[in-house]
Amino acid sequence: MRILALLFILFILGSLASALYYLIKDKGQTDRTVKMLTIRVGLSLALFILLMAGYYFGIVPQSGLR
Repeated sequence: MRILALLFILFILGSLASALYYLIKDKGQTDRTVKMLTIRVGLSLALFILLMAGYYFGIVPQSGLR
């Protein structure tokens, strides 16, 4: 579960970096920045739901991921 959470965090950071790159490169002419930020929000929401489900089913203990 810890590895999966770390992978999600890496993908979220990658999406955020990609959005910054498109923001600088496209200078607001395209909607690629918005698409990448939408993907980031979706990944963040999926990570939150995954962690809540893991806590509910006992995969993530009350002390957190260690």
